[in-house]
Amino acid sequence: MARRRPPTVHGLVLLDKPAGMTSHDVVFKLRKHFGEKRIGHAGTLDPDATGLLVIGVGNATRLIRFMGDMDKTYSCEIVFGSETDTLDDSGVTTATYEMSPPDISEIRRIIAEKFVGDILQVPPMVSALRVDGVRLHQLAREGIEVERQPRPITVYSYDVEPTDDPMVIRATVRCGGGTYIRSLGADLGTALGGGAHIRTLRRHTTGPYSLDDACTLEEPVLLPVIETVRGMPTHVLDEKGIDDVLYGRVREAWDGDGPWATTNAEGELIAVFELWRDRTAKPTVVFGGRG
Repeated sequence: MARRRPPTVHGLVLLDKPAGMTSHDVVFKLRKHFGEKRIGHAGTLDPDATGLLVIGVGNATRLIRFMGDMDKTYSCEIVFGSETDTLDDSGVTTATYEMSPPDISEIRRIIAEKFVGDILQVPPMVSALRVDGVRLHQLAREGIEVERQPRPITVYSYDVEPTDDPMVIRATVRCGGGTYIRSLGADLGTALGGGAHIRTLRRHTTGPYSLDDACTLEEPVLLPVIETVRGMPTHVLDEKGIDDVLYGRVREAWDGDGPWATTNAEGELIAVFELWRDRTAKPTVVFGGRG
């Protein structure tokens, strides 16, 4: 059996995903562009959604798992008066409601009461979560709906503004990982005594990464691997510390609960440590030794 060729291109891509493409489509195109198979992304965007997709290339894929729970910021429009099977405007209308144009002050009051802070959210059937090993969106395509348990999420802010259409509002949401914006829109419609779906979903930030710094798929920009740990506390290791990393030794943990990034004196990434037993820190992702 042939050994897998080690990756030769490494780094981070902050990409503004266009509409009409899956996140996998983006990865496929970048594999061809960089000539590198080992590419992965942090946080899927639906085909109709646009905005920031954080992508690891080569060895940077080893750090993608630390990005799943990062806070994210989204914008969208919420359309009141109808529901769809996908909770957005790409789906088939499943219900319509005779709703008066909702008052923006009443919407803000309900959001403050029900949709901000630590709340429970039922994942939509169109999500990628698995039930008995099968993704929910696969079941949904077969017309099968299963019971889903509410999951804890955190919504830090949920701001809304009116638009020229009295049945449409513009929303900006900052939330923790695992939040479904489509469900926030649909649930708001239900809370107002009717129904709703969203459209024009766009992701603006993921942790410390911003759409302002994103490139296009036509001209992808590869950032250094060190950018992958931009949101982590970072510490410089001396020669003994680097030797300890190379031998897999644990050390006394730094402040906080980790993870922690470490570099050499030249600023090159050495390893990422995670909290281990008895307030020790263990190097779990190792990149190298002295520069």
